[in-house]
Amino acid sequence: MTATSSHNQTDASRSDAPTQSDSPTQARGVKPLLGLSLAELTEWVQQQGQPAYRGKQLHQWIYQQGARSLADISVFSKQWRSQVAEVPIGRSQLHYRSAAPDGTVKFLLRMQDGQIIETVGIPTEKRLTVCVSSQVGCPMACDFCATGKGGFIRNLATHEIVDQVLTVQEDFGQRVSNIVFMGMGEPLLNVENVLVAVRSLNTDVGIGQRSITISTVGIPGHIRRLADQHLQATLAISLHAPNQALREQLIPSARHYPLSALLEECRDYVKQTGRRVTFEYILLGNLNDRPEHADELAQELHGFQSHVNLIPYNPIKEVDYERPTPRRIQAFVKALQDRHIAVSVRRSRGLEADAACGQLRASQIKISA
Repeated sequence: MTATSSHNQTDASRSDAPTQSDSPTQARGVKPLLGLSLAELTEWVQQQGQPAYRGKQLHQWIYQQGARSLADISVFSKQWRSQVAEVPIGRSQLHYRSAAPDGTVKFLLRMQDGQIIETVGIPTEKRLTVCVSSQVGCPMACDFCATGKGGFIRNLATHEIVDQVLTVQEDFGQRVSNIVFMGMGEPLLNVENVLVAVRSLNTDVGIGQRSITISTVGIPGHIRRLADQHLQATLAISLHAPNQALREQLIPSARHYPLSALLEECRDYVKQTGRRVTFEYILLGNLNDRPEHADELAQELHGFQSHVNLIPYNPIKEVDYERPTPRRIQAFVKALQDRHIAVSVRRSRGLEADAACGQLRASQIKISA
């Protein structure tokens, strides 16, 4: 996903590309409580002169009962609540909500500084998955992406990431089972906050790491950095092309990261973690969905502990790419299967209008402008 004003472009080839990594609240030195662990919350309440057991109460009210301010926590004395009234928990405000007939719900959430991000709740019979954003906008400028057409504003802070999951969980009235970092932004350009958020979502919210997926187009050196964390989360690579030339056409930042180097880093990731890599491949009609493309992709992934997730394209107004026909999709699948490549097709979920990542946010910003 991605969106906003297209004037703030960044050289996405640099590992430190987005430098605005903190939210405005953090910049003023008032750190929100959301995202802090039980130990950190316990330390904080003790610093405020409260007994240690208040930390466990605070943790429960934030993560299980959805408190949006310290004033909501009735087990604390009114006197102490008034003393810490200015300390934010770090919850967002709902700006817009749009539900699709299949039950998928898109949320536009307003941050404290007025920036708007998009998150999605995707229910199935057995699961509730949240598609989480990691940045306001995105610097990667992928040509087929609605978010990439909007430019980059800033990184999301840890509490702004965790808040998305709590928001969806509260709206659906059921526990979130899976999280995918496939919303607005490039997670590995906000890796510090993303890693802390993964820890919080795992230990505080109670979502298993194996049920968390981190999706990236690939930032040089950062996949190895992720491997060093020894997470149980799934790594998903937004590949979208079987060769360097076509990948550069679709993903401008790919010119700084040759496909061969990206795949070598992925192989190192598999060796170090023992976990397979998922390769996401958006199928664009008559562009990257031909039999020869399937052949190239199979050759690149031969002997690789991996899985290919094919994603039929959701058209956006800004570009003329087409969704492939069902026959082309099935032919691509068969070509990979014949070459013993594990493959699946992601079923489209969501809105009939503004279905692609970032489109809902972009359309609402235009309306309010």
